[in-house]
Amino acid sequence: MKRLENKVIVVTGGNGLLGSKIINDIKQEGGIAINAELNVTNSEDLTLINCDITDETSTKRMFDKILEKYGKIDGLVNNAYPRTEDWSDKFENIKYSSWKSNVDMQMNSIFSLCQSVLNHMKTLKSGSIVNIASIYGVVGPDFSLYEGTEMTMPAAYSAIKGGVINFTRYLASYYGDSNIRVNCVSPGGVFNSQNPDFVNRYEAKVPMKRMAFPEDIAPCVSFLLSDSSSYITGQNIIIDGGWTIM
Repeated sequence: MKRLENKVIVVTGGNGLLGSKIINDIKQEGGIAINAELNVTNSEDLTLINCDITDETSTKRMFDKILEKYGKIDGLVNNAYPRTEDWSDKFENIKYSSWKSNVDMQMNSIFSLCQSVLNHMKTLKSGSIVNIASIYGVVGPDFSLYEGTEMTMPAAYSAIKGGVINFTRYLASYYGDSNIRVNCVSPGGVFNSQNPDFVNRYEAKVPMKRMAFPEDIAPCVSFLLSDSSSYITGQNIIIDGGWTIM
């Protein structure tokens, strides 16, 4: 028997680089992976479902449809991170309104999604949530990696991911006696055809001498969703090839 057999798991942003691999891995483990994406048409089996995670009404409608179809939700993966067009502005150029918008769209949407699904999981006395965080919610960025490129590490990203990690601990403590587990996965840099100078500098700092691939991250998410991790909660699993050990 596969370790996610017949578990109904919602993954936000399942069309993305990491989300698509998480969806595939859940399916390979026998789970029913529901891809919550923006501006899509619902599939008949709801494994693709339209949802704007920044809109509380939209997320409630999504969960209601899933529960009507499947009768339960066993897992949630908060993977999507909506952002403004000026997301990558350097710190001194960030507009206060932009900062507020990004925190609202990302941090507050995770709060809303968790609150909605946890109310259901509490009645089942079971469930698992995995929040996708980042090494930059744990350590500060090395800005020398971005020199000579148009890339940078957005300030809001570090603040949000750090907040997600500690919010995860809060929820794990609050819902532990309901047999609900809440954990984080924090990837290191994931290769996505970035500027070669950046890639070379990044890989030179990693003990394993390469960036991550989405396939490196997805199996850990499936593990944390499964009963194989039944006594693991409140943890932040860092998958970074050793980046944060030095």
